[in-house]
Amino acid sequence: MRTVPLLVLAAAAAAPAADWPVFRGTPEMAGVAAAKLPAELHERWTFRTKGDVAAAPVVAGDVVFVASLDKHLYAVDLAAGTQKWKCPLGPIKAAPAVAHGRVYVGDVEGKFYAVDARTGEKLWTFEAGGEITGGANFHGTNVLFGAHDSTLYCLSAEGKKVWDFKIDGPVNGAVAVVGDRTFVAGCDSILHVIDANKGTSVGQVDLGGQAGSTAAVFGDFVYVGTMANQVVEVNWKKPAKGWTFAVTDALVVTASRDKKVYAIDRKTGREKWSFVTEGMVDASPVVVGDRVYVGCLSGGAEFYVLDLTTGRKVQELTLDSAVSSSAAVAGDCVLVGTEKGTLYCLGAKK
Repeated sequence: MRTVPLLVLAAAAAAPAADWPVFRGTPEMAGVAAAKLPAELHERWTFRTKGDVAAAPVVAGDVVFVASLDKHLYAVDLAAGTQKWKCPLGPIKAAPAVAHGRVYVGDVEGKFYAVDARTGEKLWTFEAGGEITGGANFHGTNVLFGAHDSTLYCLSAEGKKVWDFKIDGPVNGAVAVVGDRTFVAGCDSILHVIDANKGTSVGQVDLGGQAGSTAAVFGDFVYVGTMANQVVEVNWKKPAKGWTFAVTDALVVTASRDKKVYAIDRKTGREKWSFVTEGMVDASPVVVGDRVYVGCLSGGAEFYVLDLTTGRKVQELTLDSAVSSSAAVAGDCVLVGTEKGTLYCLGAKK
């Protein structure tokens, strides 16, 4: 069992209602949206790819960008659910990221791509030394991503390496960025705090377990889920470890392969509530207002809407297959992919 990617709530900066340009919506990887969703979700449209949609979609303006293991990146009209373009790349498990008119994404063969967001034209390819499973993020015009060759890369907008940072083990998750600091937590069981301008270490903290997930940042604190069944709080400015929540008023919401979603008090590290799902959860929960949205890997293909305060189930939707993809939020709808390759847009009833 391992703890999967988490998110931070309370005063965390929410993604704008119309955009969700990176995994978890904001550079801090908070997973919180400012959108206003309907009280009850209904299927608005579906878009089908020919492979597993394992990664979260992203949204910029009126376009959804979704990657598939069918070796394509798609641009889909947010309102109609129709294809605008598709670009042949490689098999993709990582979430795309959008900035400056380009879509950036890596594949399982270690290739990282820049694609024109308007036309779908592939602009350049960068060869990393290992599989890429985490989404990209941005520092100015530079793009950052991690790979299974134990490296965090920083590339220019032209695809040239600006710097790289090596750790002792694969980098699985997406990269959080705050100001001139970025963070990487991988299979070396260490959270690294890195100067995003130079690619040099400014501090590190032993997490007590390997990290296979994406760190989330709120203020001076980073929250990381580990394979030791824990969520760890780190003060990244010192840096120093705070509390540890073992998987046995602000919240951290996380999910786990023990088939549970947890809410943790951010100040004390104590469990506030937990919700039992029908299957293991590999997706990051997403929060909008007073509700939590997350799917699971069961054969029943459940997608849940939970009350943020109590953990009570508000709604359960049945999709066409298991959900490993985290959701994205745009306008008044939720977007999520399934193992059968379907992208769902869930919103108000037509």
